[in-house]
Amino acid sequence: MPEKSPHNRSSIAALLTDMVASKGAELYGGEAVTQEQHGLQAAFLAESDGQPAPVIVAALLHDVGHLFEPEFQRAMELDKDGRHEDIGHAFLKRWFGPEVTEPVRLHVAAKRYLCATRSGYLEALSPASVHSLALQGGPMSPEEVAAFERQPHHAAAVQVRIYDDLAKDVDMKTPLLEHFMRYVEAVAA
Repeated sequence: MPEKSPHNRSSIAALLTDMVASKGAELYGGEAVTQEQHGLQAAFLAESDGQPAPVIVAALLHDVGHLFEPEFQRAMELDKDGRHEDIGHAFLKRWFGPEVTEPVRLHVAAKRYLCATRSGYLEALSPASVHSLALQGGPMSPEEVAAFERQPHHAAAVQVRIYDDLAKDVDMKTPLLEHFMRYVEAVAA
């Protein structure tokens, strides 16, 4: 990983703040919360669980790829997978190492994994998440489960996925985005 530069750390924090200010107020694809609320809630849940900074940042930014999708607020009407996890991974790897980018890249696979391995998980998904699951390939096969478990960051991706699922509460109070920028700056390259 390249040496950390204060310029890089502050530039990614400023860029993310601008992105959230411009698109974060849009509803989170079929859910009752905005994209900003969703990311803040996921990060807050990770922080509250005592997760390390890279997991908190991955939870905060796991859906950053959606900010590049012009029609994401209409997600329930669309029948295509925008591969936001790959878009987010490609964007974030300019500033972060795999301890942040891999859970982001794998959080959709983690949903498919949990559907295949955790009893009751599928039934607890929101309607929007069930809709996207169908587009993303459905629950994993046993072979896919084994391959997923071989991924070095699969456990962090599962944890980020759990925060993702819980981060849809219209009444949850969280710190503001600025609060989480200290974690972003701490782990940015």
